[in-house]
Amino acid sequence: MDIPEATYHYHIKQMHQEDPDKDWKTLILETFKKHEGRYGYRRIRAELIAQGYTINHKKVQRIM
Repeated sequence: MDIPEATYHYHIKQMHQEDPDKDWKTLILETFKKHEGRYGYRRIRAELIAQGYTINHKKVQRIM
């Protein structure tokens, strides 16, 4: 494979980092399952905000 050395090291570093959205993924998945898959990103975001969380709609979309 001919890839730049910097790219190789970047991906190796990324593999060993913990997922920064791990907690959000859990909350979003729980909310999604609680409503039997009928909630989209807007409703899930609204539900999380009602529970006291602050999250951007773009993050919810990306995680879903």
